[in-house]
Amino acid sequence: MKLSSVLGVDVGGTFTDLLLFDAETKTFRTAKVPSQRGDESAGFMQGIAAVSMGGSIGSIVHGTTVGTNTLLERRGPKIGVITTRGFRDVLEMRRRDRRRTWGLWGDFTPIVDRDCRMEVDERTLADGTIRQAVDEAAVRTAAIALRKRGAEALAIIFINSYANPDNEQKALAAAKAVWDNEFVSASHQVLPEIREFERSSTTALNSYLQPVVSSYLGKLEHALATQPFKGQFYIVQSNGGVMSTATARRFPVRTALSGPAAGVIAAATIARQAGYDNAITCDLGGTSFDVSVIVGGKASLAAQTTIDFGLVIRTPMIEITTIGAGGGSIASVDRGGLLQVGPESAGSVPGPACYGQGNQRPTLTDAHVVLGRINADKPIGGKLARLDVEAARRAIMNHVGKPLGIDVLQAAEAIVRVADARMAGAIRLVSIERGHDPAKFVGVPFGGGGALHVGAIVKEIGLEVALVPRFPGVTSALGCVIADLRHDQVQTLNLPLDGLDIAALDRRMVAAGEEVRSVVGSAGAMIERIDLSFEFDMHYVGQTHTVAVPVPVTLQDTTTGITSAVIKSAFETAYAASFSRLLSGLPIRIVSLRSAAIGRRPSLDLSAFAPGPEATVERAKKGTRPVWIEGVWLDTQIWSRLDLPVGAIIEAPAILEQPDATIYIEPGLRGRVDKLGNLIVERAPK
Repeated sequence: MKLSSVLGVDVGGTFTDLLLFDAETKTFRTAKVPSQRGDESAGFMQGIAAVSMGGSIGSIVHGTTVGTNTLLERRGPKIGVITTRGFRDVLEMRRRDRRRTWGLWGDFTPIVDRDCRMEVDERTLADGTIRQAVDEAAVRTAAIALRKRGAEALAIIFINSYANPDNEQKALAAAKAVWDNEFVSASHQVLPEIREFERSSTTALNSYLQPVVSSYLGKLEHALATQPFKGQFYIVQSNGGVMSTATARRFPVRTALSGPAAGVIAAATIARQAGYDNAITCDLGGTSFDVSVIVGGKASLAAQTTIDFGLVIRTPMIEITTIGAGGGSIASVDRGGLLQVGPESAGSVPGPACYGQGNQRPTLTDAHVVLGRINADKPIGGKLARLDVEAARRAIMNHVGKPLGIDVLQAAEAIVRVADARMAGAIRLVSIERGHDPAKFVGVPFGGGGALHVGAIVKEIGLEVALVPRFPGVTSALGCVIADLRHDQVQTLNLPLDGLDIAALDRRMVAAGEEVRSVVGSAGAMIERIDLSFEFDMHYVGQTHTVAVPVPVTLQDTTTGITSAVIKSAFETAYAASFSRLLSGLPIRIVSLRSAAIGRRPSLDLSAFAPGPEATVERAKKGTRPVWIEGVWLDTQIWSRLDLPVGAIIEAPAILEQPDATIYIEPGLRGRVDKLGNLIVERAPK
């Protein structure tokens, strides 16, 4: 085993991407293999065999979409909920929102069937007082009944358990005594935080994912046990950190945005080392387009997210906006005669029409193939020897061209333009609509198809520059290699700032800091240090929602050094940044304390990926081929992207090919290779 080698594995809906990096020798290998939907572990092991070539691996860090897909497709197991009498419908009532704002009827189906949400007698008051002890015999009876009804996991969710978990703890012990598997959890373990719906939703979704994620990780660990691999195996969390597989089994809800989060971490690191602190990351995979904003070199974290309507998860996550506009997104003409691209996807099986695996409906990838932007003789992923251009043309003509009365090339162009517009809309949502000036940001397109749309990202959004990473198709796998270990936890305080017992608060922060630090320290990973951070959720008295307030303190010996003045100053800074004014004279309240421990892994110098002395412009030239551009066929220069030297200038139009991705530079732009091997795409001088 070589401790210095780290393998990043990102399993997406279409491809499994891998990057093996040896920090000691500064050497790396990449691989991209088709994902096997339904048995993602098979693609995982196939990829490891392809990239390791029998060599030893120190650790494996895995970004997965198993949790995401399970929630989006509602293909998890039946689960049961035991809750306080009178509160069985919290999951169904939600926040009185609806999928469609206008109309009299809703169509939400909760993740737990109503007959599997059972009530027992117990009551804890908001101040933590136990008004009625839990009926443990009733809990055992309910658990047995739920198991007979086919529930594979059980969630115990009692009102106000964040203030005092005693009743939940007793119920947990009673349920475990009659439950025949490990999938029993309580809300105080998953989210000991005020707000009944969010706590209920997060706990129920955690239980919903436990059997699925545990089974998946079990398959991977069993397969790895048959290999010479003896190192550590970690999972990327939605917050961009890494956790042990044991923690992932307990809290699978924290993996809901695992794969996309890894891509954001990598893109932020690549942009920062290239000299850009502000970036908009654009991950175009086979099934989706994921966008996030990096400000000052840091990804934005959200306290909660909605995976799909009504499926709310309250746990720290990188803020990512996702739309169904990937390479496999299906193009169609709706009943109103409008062209739509996505959200339905062909995935990897059967895949786009050009894969020749039975799909007869056109996708975004098919449009690029017909336009000549993707080389049909060199498909990425290694599964196919050649793409079927004629099958792509037939699909586009039958489903788009004929309904719209246009030829196949016009139809293919229209598919790309609609996809470009949808991507631009997602980028505007996270930038312009949140007060960011796109001109001050660099776009970072990656994923298998992101660089095919670099022109639209620059032109339609108003960016000056876009940066295509050295290996755009395996950027998320690189993020797995880069990501630090991280553990977050939250506890409700509900304390007024006036008259605050600062010594008692300091003791609680010290205890919380030591707890999260011990989790990271026990993970067994190579880390240089552990950093602690503290954040309060706060508001003015009378307000419903809170603002996140980072406090500039850390744990030193047995104190954080926190003071009331520090808290007030931090709150006013955060509140003014969000609302541009303060509400002077109103009392302030601390709702929750959030603590995080970050185990800093050895930094990765991306100069290891830079072109070597053998790279030359002449070597990179690969002739020309006709590409359909703005209504005409143009002979376009084809380049071997990885053979371009530092400083090379690429004039448009141009196609740059590499094993994991294709880059299209359209007229009006040009590319140049920076010192790290990134391709900087900018507006051509007039």
